[in-house]
Amino acid sequence: MPRGEIDEAWIEEAVRRYRRIESLQAEFDQAVSTVEVTVRSPDGLVEVVVTAGGRITDVRFLGPLHSRSPRDVAGSVQAAVTAAADAAEWAREKLHNETFAAYRPLAGA
Repeated sequence: MPRGEIDEAWIEEAVRRYRRIESLQAEFDQAVSTVEVTVRSPDGLVEVVVTAGGRITDVRFLGPLHSRSPRDVAGSVQAAVTAAADAAEWAREKLHNETFAAYRPLAGA
């Protein structure tokens, strides 16, 4: 194509792909806010449910607390919350890879 001419087919393809990316991004954003992951502290005392976006939606104590020291309970909560943050990051990466797996850059760009 001579310099200065507009490749309309390329522009149409770029617009079509841009719209597809917008749609995929909306799907991804929705999934990040709704997909949940459940993790437990290493001692099994605390269970945390977190969205892929990192929002904690539930915290449960799965055993009796009266026989544990406040420091032990706090350590269990901290371990579960740390695991929840890692799980949320893992879920986001998995969702991103699944959502955008078919995306490829435009040729000739």
